[in-house]
Amino acid sequence: MTPPPPSATAAPARSVLREPAFLRLWIGTTASGLATWALPFLVGLALLDGLVTAVELGLALAARTLGFLAAVPVAGVLADRYPRRRVVGWSAGAAALASPVVALGVDGSVLLTAAAAAIVGAGQGACRPAFQALVAEVVDPGRRQQANAAVTIAVRVTVLVAPSAAALLALVADVRALVVGTGVLWLVAALVPPRGAADATNRTERPSFGREFGEGLREARRHPWFLAGLGALTAVIATGYSATGVALPLVSRDRYGTEVVLAAATTGYTAGALLGALVIARWRPPWPGWVALAGLGLYALAPLSLLLPVPALLVVAAYVVTGIGIELFNVPWFTATQREVDPRLLARVSSIDFLFSYGLAPLGLALIAPAMAAFGTGPVLLACTLVCLLAPAAAAAAPGARGFTRAREPAEPA
Repeated sequence: MTPPPPSATAAPARSVLREPAFLRLWIGTTASGLATWALPFLVGLALLDGLVTAVELGLALAARTLGFLAAVPVAGVLADRYPRRRVVGWSAGAAALASPVVALGVDGSVLLTAAAAAIVGAGQGACRPAFQALVAEVVDPGRRQQANAAVTIAVRVTVLVAPSAAALLALVADVRALVVGTGVLWLVAALVPPRGAADATNRTERPSFGREFGEGLREARRHPWFLAGLGALTAVIATGYSATGVALPLVSRDRYGTEVVLAAATTGYTAGALLGALVIARWRPPWPGWVALAGLGLYALAPLSLLLPVPALLVVAAYVVTGIGIELFNVPWFTATQREVDPRLLARVSSIDFLFSYGLAPLGLALIAPAMAAFGTGPVLLACTLVCLLAPAAAAAAPGARGFTRAREPAEPA
């Protein structure tokens, strides 16, 4: 019988949340995730209150996205050049300072709001690779999958609970005060996380930024499973995620005649993701890479359910399964990256991950609507379904994909 890869060892009994260092990191990561989610929601409430126009809302959110994309590769280099804890402090601190400026610009200066939103987005983008690398410093290898699942669970619970909480707070507090409150969350993210184990400041001479980022690209190319998995994730997000983001509201309105399907499917996706994170926190499949890519392929059910004339309940069920699948991918993916990548280059490789996968999501959203107008909703949804199936299947054939490992995997016995 073929032995499983090292990552499939049994989960340790002691919860990682009982470790003070990780608990501090978890609190900081959760605070940053809550602040990240809250800003677009609160600015949307400002639109409903007449404080901003739809154009101003779009400019603010676009500026935040541009700030995110610009900061991610820079932060990857900085988080490998300097202590990761320091980079988290810089980036979250900048977002904390810019958040009250966003509130000041609301109902005032659109340029001020956009500029401050860009800084908040940059802080968000800079935090991502630094936090990812800091997990590998704070948590021992045997419990990193549990740690990544714990972070995901916190994010998913926030997404479930926060909309109603924010709406209730908006009844008793001014929206601008709530935007300032996101700055407090960023301050928590800046101050609470612990120091990491690595010291990235020992180098007396450093190459240029371009050469250091190039080191990260070369490290990524050393891992065929990483390149294949990143390509599959990027394809799924740029097509399936974007298509359902545009098509789900239309199908909910035109086919089912109610917005309930939209709300139920969105909630179902988040609930499924929470369930998937709970499962993968304890489950150690023998071949985690194939299980993860199979979970990613489940995203095909989302555009497929919108393509076929199925009962509304099946659409919601498809989104629940899709949510389960995305976390069956995410948690082993992050864990494998932390395990396999050279620790000196982990933040840079993580920044490449975030830049390509989530950075291309706005491009997908921008192109899907014109594609639906040109070719029709049905053909676009069918194409997205096929991409979501075929991209993970192709990635599964890459060297090392079975265990998300660069080590040579033994062949199955005849």
